[in-house]
Amino acid sequence: MSIQTNVQTSATPLGRDELAALVARDIAPGSFVNLGIGQPTLVSNYLSEEQNITLHTENGMLGMGPEAHGDEIDGDLINAGKIPVTELPGASYFHHADSFAIMRGGHLDICVLGAFQVSATGDLANWHTGAPDAIPAVGGAMDLATGAKDVFVMMTLLTRDGASKLVEQCSYPLTGVGCVTRVYTDKAVFLTGPDGVSVRETFGCTLEELQALVPVPLKAVAAVGV
Repeated sequence: MSIQTNVQTSATPLGRDELAALVARDIAPGSFVNLGIGQPTLVSNYLSEEQNITLHTENGMLGMGPEAHGDEIDGDLINAGKIPVTELPGASYFHHADSFAIMRGGHLDICVLGAFQVSATGDLANWHTGAPDAIPAVGGAMDLATGAKDVFVMMTLLTRDGASKLVEQCSYPLTGVGCVTRVYTDKAVFLTGPDGVSVRETFGCTLEELQALVPVPLKAVAAVGV
């Protein structure tokens, strides 16, 4: 029996930059946003001036701009992932402790993080796989996951072994409980919460094909505004 859906569908999976551009478009104008290490850092390259987004970086900056290239590179101006960045007019710098006070104090509208796993109810695991030889890398993720008003995740849907990173229950150590509201992957955009997982749009697959990859029940929803 086929699944009836009005989910938006595109013909091919999204690449990293296409996914970053999609996340950037979904960020509401005027938001204060933190971009985590890895894929999320690409989002800064696709924010428009009209959106008036203020980017916060964990190592002590407000007003971060896109990645720096060529003559723009200043070795002292980097984001939390050690990637050279630019500064926008009005940018400010401050102590690491003040940066964490912004994160913990509920002053960020959105943080965009990578993940090893996200559960059907929005639990996040992104700092440790639990493997004996794995190096833990929590950084400020726990502070961001609990302090930001919305947590968006960017990740590939499947591991290299073909296992889904969207799971019924996380098997890796948790970063935050019930904190993720939206998951952006190369194959679909998912909305997560207490009522389970809904699919906003798919890329290169149908909802039926997506359900075959993901071990949690999926519901179709119409495209929603931010």
